[in-house]
Amino acid sequence: MKVLLINGSPRANGNTSIALAEVAKTLEQEGIETITIGIGKKPVRGCVACGSCRKSKSSCAFSDDLYDSLLTVLQEGIDGLVVGSPVYYAGPNGSLCALLDRLFYSSGALMAYKPAAAVAVCRRGGASATFDRLNKYFTINNMPVVPSQYWNSVHGAAAGEALEDLEGLQTMRTLGKNMAWMLRDLQKEHIPASEEKKIKTSFVR
Repeated sequence: MKVLLINGSPRANGNTSIALAEVAKTLEQEGIETITIGIGKKPVRGCVACGSCRKSKSSCAFSDDLYDSLLTVLQEGIDGLVVGSPVYYAGPNGSLCALLDRLFYSSGALMAYKPAAAVAVCRRGGASATFDRLNKYFTINNMPVVPSQYWNSVHGAAAGEALEDLEGLQTMRTLGKNMAWMLRDLQKEHIPASEEKKIKTSFVR
């Protein structure tokens, strides 16, 4: 089994990295392989609703190393997903959302029914709003949301301060254990064999 962790912070070794590393360490102790990919500091293109991915049934029209590397991992197969982000103005990093918009719209089928979790890292406030925003990617894509003992947030401002948030780190470990439990119990035979054709209702003509 393999879990993909996406670090939505431009800081490779910041507090978001600390939080995700705690989850990854716990998963690996449970015998689950992990791969962590950071979004880095390069500009990230957002979705422009061109519909190219729907027409070709393949990847996004924009080709960049970050998107391509994530798509490759998804195509190789994952069993779970964790997305972490620092809090910017009570929301996730905008570059992360731009990336997730493209990834979920073009390749959501590769993640459907896979357990997923969001992690928010903040100095003080905005964690709940960030947590809620990230979870919306999962709940629109048939992905079971992994619980923990508290909302998945870790606090810290300067790099390394997250190590002092003992409750936050424990929440990350509990999250890892719960994801391992869900991965073991959610077998493929439990996934619905077929779906109804999607119905879309628009009240604006």
